[in-house]
Amino acid sequence: MSWTEIVIEVARSHAEPLSDVLMENGALSVSVEDADLGTDAEQPLFGEPGMEPTETAWERSRVVALTPKDLDHATLIADAAQAVGLPTDDLQYTLRDVAEQDWVRLTQSQFDPIHIGKNIWVVPSWHEAPDPFALILELDPGLAFGTGSHPTTRLCMEWLEAHPPVGLSVLDYGCGSGILAMVAKKLGAHDVIGIDIDPQAIEAARDNTLRNQCEVSYYVPDDFAESGHEHAFDVVVANILANPLKVMAPMLSARVKPGGRLVLSGILATQVEELTAIYRPFIELSVWQELDGWVALAGSLPASHT
Repeated sequence: MSWTEIVIEVARSHAEPLSDVLMENGALSVSVEDADLGTDAEQPLFGEPGMEPTETAWERSRVVALTPKDLDHATLIADAAQAVGLPTDDLQYTLRDVAEQDWVRLTQSQFDPIHIGKNIWVVPSWHEAPDPFALILELDPGLAFGTGSHPTTRLCMEWLEAHPPVGLSVLDYGCGSGILAMVAKKLGAHDVIGIDIDPQAIEAARDNTLRNQCEVSYYVPDDFAESGHEHAFDVVVANILANPLKVMAPMLSARVKPGGRLVLSGILATQVEELTAIYRPFIELSVWQELDGWVALAGSLPASHT
């Protein structure tokens, strides 16, 4: 079967309602893009996890609707325009043919194994491991945040590889896919806990851990508080973002045993001074490494700390 894409450029105020009407009237999927993508006028739209962006579309938005090829596209567009108050005569659109493809194979071809640090490979399930003697993580893209492709995840993985937690307890706070918890376990940690506020992330992390034959326990925060596990850990890793890391400074620092280590990432290089100042009353942190404008901060709690 073949499909047709309808591409319509509209103002920000019409992008979302037009998308909704197109979906209601027969479109299979609809996406909204920046019409100025790739130009000097391109506008980033993003927010912190748990926070909505201030805008849900761009000043000049491009609405792209995937439809069956045999649909009456002129009528669909006219009806949608009328429903959202757009003059049909002024509405500019184009139609693009989308050929039949093996979408699963096409999607899989876009994801190759990722080499991290000296000896870590993140390998999608449909690939063979490039080095069977390396530390292999089988992890498919899209299951939850964290496949090793983002600089902040890479930095934390490389820190763990450079400081193997052999025989130590490790807390992965904000565990997402569980990738850091699994790396810690495969590097010799004896007790690994992953915590995330998203129950779906916890479910994905458990599935990933089972697939990788690791022993890691995962919790949402409230369940962890009732789990009876030890309060402090030899290593605490938190790959989140700067704003939640600021708020959690007392809590995360309290999770570190005397003599233990704290590793933070999800921090831009421009945010280092502020973050280290916030954590200084609890633990002295410094930049361990920087990658593509992101940093990992690390520090040790004095062994005599009480």
